[in-house]
Amino acid sequence: MSTTAQARVDSWTWAVRIFKTRSAAAVACRSGHVRVNGVPVKPSHNLKPGDEIRVRVNGSERIVIVEQLITKRVGAAVAVRCMIDKSPPPPDPQLAALMPRRDRGAGRPTKRERRELDRLSETSARGYEP
Repeated sequence: MSTTAQARVDSWTWAVRIFKTRSAAAVACRSGHVRVNGVPVKPSHNLKPGDEIRVRVNGSERIVIVEQLITKRVGAAVAVRCMIDKSPPPPDPQLAALMPRRDRGAGRPTKRERRELDRLSETSARGYEP
């Protein structure tokens, strides 16, 4: 395990296994999905112990406090010791199943569907002509 005086936010979140790759961590930072102490940060932002990191991953929010700075990826048992996880518990699967979901294609019509609707409305307005 490599401990240093500084660690980039993208490298640290990858090292403690919040993201699968460092490049995915960097993309999340650039997209605004990573906040340090409530402020959106760039991938190169340096962390210090005690910083609060909020990360949006797969539709849920992870909240972790930096305990130890590391730059190399470590095992899950070691990663747990490098942070304090303050994340809310995941929703109950039974409640998630009850949430209404829109069927695929039930939203706004696609361009192809609009053309078909226009064709149908033109033929019905003129009367059916084969």
